[in-house]
Amino acid sequence: MKIELNTEIRALINLQTQRMNKLKLIDGIYLVAGSMIGSGIFIVSADIARTTAGGGWLLLSWVIAGLMTLLGALAFAELAGMFPKAGGQYIYLQEAYNPFVSFLYGWTVFLVVNCGTIAAVAVAFSKYTGELIPFFSIKNIVADLGFIKINSAQILSVLLIVFLTYVNAKGIQYGKFILRVFTSVKILSLAIIIILGLLIYRNPDIWEINLLSFWNTQSVKAENGQIISNLLTGATLLMAIGTGLVGSLFSCDAWTNVSYIAGEIEDPKRNIPKSLIYGVGLVSILFLLVNVAYLNLLPLTGSPEGADALSRGIQFADQDRVGTAAATVMFGNSAIVIMAILIMISTFGCNNGIILAGARMYQAMAKDGLFFSKMKDNNKNEVPGYALWVQAIWASLLCISGQYGQLLDYVMFSVMIFYIISIAAVFILRRKRPEHDRPYKAIGYPYLPILYIILAAAFCLNLIINKPEFCVPSLFIVLLGVPVYYIWRKVHSIKN
Repeated sequence: MKIELNTEIRALINLQTQRMNKLKLIDGIYLVAGSMIGSGIFIVSADIARTTAGGGWLLLSWVIAGLMTLLGALAFAELAGMFPKAGGQYIYLQEAYNPFVSFLYGWTVFLVVNCGTIAAVAVAFSKYTGELIPFFSIKNIVADLGFIKINSAQILSVLLIVFLTYVNAKGIQYGKFILRVFTSVKILSLAIIIILGLLIYRNPDIWEINLLSFWNTQSVKAENGQIISNLLTGATLLMAIGTGLVGSLFSCDAWTNVSYIAGEIEDPKRNIPKSLIYGVGLVSILFLLVNVAYLNLLPLTGSPEGADALSRGIQFADQDRVGTAAATVMFGNSAIVIMAILIMISTFGCNNGIILAGARMYQAMAKDGLFFSKMKDNNKNEVPGYALWVQAIWASLLCISGQYGQLLDYVMFSVMIFYIISIAAVFILRRKRPEHDRPYKAIGYPYLPILYIILAAAFCLNLIINKPEFCVPSLFIVLLGVPVYYIWRKVHSIKN
């Protein structure tokens, strides 16, 4: 009798522990928001402002990016409700198409998208740490191996990746704690910037100046110390807006990460769709309002030779650090320290979310026999420890190589292609599996998913026309997975 009671007590304790370790709806929302909020919102507006010329076009770029991301989330929510399994987008593509398509997606995500983003965000963390601790500078070379030079910022970046991987390998509760704390701070920080920029430090004169050129169509770029302008009309204006979307869409990316970790979310059929919609909606509004705050603090136009933040404007903010320029207007010289701390918090929390979620997709691939077999197993802490460390090793190598930034520039094209294919999966599965349980159905079906596909396709077409140097390497990275897929299947004797 005593043994039976002890067994029942242990079972109850294990059940309670499992429930405590599950991610709640708030964690899902935080995972979406935390993965989206990195350093992009503080930087990319400068390039958008140069490309699209007027403040109105700048805000429009963020509106379009937010709406496209929200449209994507609305459609993804149906897929997430149908297949609440770890692996997310990889699983959706497999169910709608075949293992070949899903492998190409997983290959691209591992090789560049997730691990490249982890590397880029880690290096951003290190660069801003260098603002406070000069030792961690990209100019401080700690090892010269001849074929490659390693600086102290790269070393700190690798240490950050290793630390966050170690924490997440200890159990989901640790990653969840970091997720909640740092995402809360990030959201609060953006809210403070908005309140201060719109209510406390707002400069009506600067806002009026920006309104006068709100729909200006004179794009600019600096070459050899000179400003070269280009009048945008008709098709060239549309193309400029599309090009400007590269930065805003990339800043809004990583919203699908919550779908990778479906197996560890409480009531995933309902909570993942809600997480996608609420998280994307929240961040899209915050990003737009932050840019409105920028336009209330800084003139859009300026000079690359300007002596201060106001004379350089948003277009030519020092090193494109618009967030720091805006903070300088509000807080003076202490802004450098304030923004460095804020971006360190933002990038730390962002990488935690990406590291936590990404490994679950590689685990799903391993369970299908399409990745290293050890990656399919959980460790003693019930998390995919092996997958986490493989991810950390590759991301760290990208940090050391210094090629992550160039790879990420290239990959945005293929990321959008996979989003188009994934949204199309909603239509395919409605026909293939009409009887399948759909706890959530895509709002505005079929019109809103079609609108997303049209907008995303137009974005990709614009990149092909204006930035072919981005598209060709992007497709090459994806197509490189074709022989890998067939070689892997042959070596591991995987049947259809």
